Amino acid sequence: MRAGRATYFLLAALIASLPPLLVAPSQAATVTLVTTGANNPNEWPIFVGKKKNFFAEAGIQLEQASASSTASAIQQIAAGSGDMASGGITDPIRAIDNGAGVSLIRIHSQVPPYTVWAKPAIKTLADLRGKIVILGGAKDITRVYFDRMVRPNGLKAGDFDMVFAGTTPSRFAALQAGAVDAAILLPPFSFRAESAGFSLVGRLSDYVKDMPFTGYVVNTRWAKANRPTVVSFFKGYQKAVDWFCDPANRTEAIAILIAEAKVDPADAAATYDFFKSIDIFSPKGVVTGQALAPLVKALADDGDMQGSADPARFIDAEIVQMNVEAAQ
Repeated sequence: MRAGRATYFLLAALIASLPPLLVAPSQAATVTLVTTGANNPNEWPIFVGKKKNFFAEAGIQLEQASASSTASAIQQIAAGSGDMASGGITDPIRAIDNGAGVSLIRIHSQVPPYTVWAKPAIKTLADLRGKIVILGGAKDITRVYFDRMVRPNGLKAGDFDMVFAGTTPSRFAALQAGAVDAAILLPPFSFRAESAGFSLVGRLSDYVKDMPFTGYVVNTRWAKANRPTVVSFFKGYQKAVDWFCDPANRTEAIAILIAEAKVDPADAAATYDFFKSIDIFSPKGVVTGQALAPLVKALADDGDMQGSADPARFIDAEIVQMNVEAAQ
């Protein structure tokens, strides 16, 4: 009996000393992430975090869903159908402006990697007068960006016709089918446009240097009720960003994108090199009033703001601090 009790206590002590990584998967905290589009290269750190087990090591079981647009993704998490969303930053700003229960928590892509491609006969942005252009949406971040590109080239709303599709694959398909004259695209579809003989008429990076591209947004009530889970998610995410940014991981990073996004190897390599050349992913992603100010002003100038254009009102200090803590 005594030997049995001794064995029991010895086993109990050994189990108690096991590291956290050996905790049963069922005890991992589940996070439901809604992304804009499926298999988007902009979600590369998510692909890395899953493949390299950075989320699992942080105690996170990641579940993913996709939406056809950032606006749709934000609606889903505001309704509680998801915990977190990623996508263009203008949509969460509008949602917060209208009282939705969501909060920006991290800047993801700090540089917009869009380019505008057109039919071969069109050579410049000014040549788009009277043409049909496909953007992400009437109030999508691509509309804000496109306006920034065409205004210096003598164009304004009304000088061209706009149609909309929420994802780059859909916009590229419309351009390829001849249904539109020009499209705003993300890699790797920008490289496919080049291979297909379309004209590069504008790089957004030449016009927009002060507006972050995408961010992560949380359901405010869920985040505040699950602070340890949120911090753990962003600890795993931070490891993924750091890993991606290390040039030594180029070959493996490209292989991960090929496997996750089902893209051509040459497109994947070109996308990696382009992303690295513009330092697309924010190293720490801290949400500040200074970072949001240009976007907030652009929306206010277009009459697309209900309340004050003070960027501070779009920042919940308690929420932002969760990412700051994770990124340390």
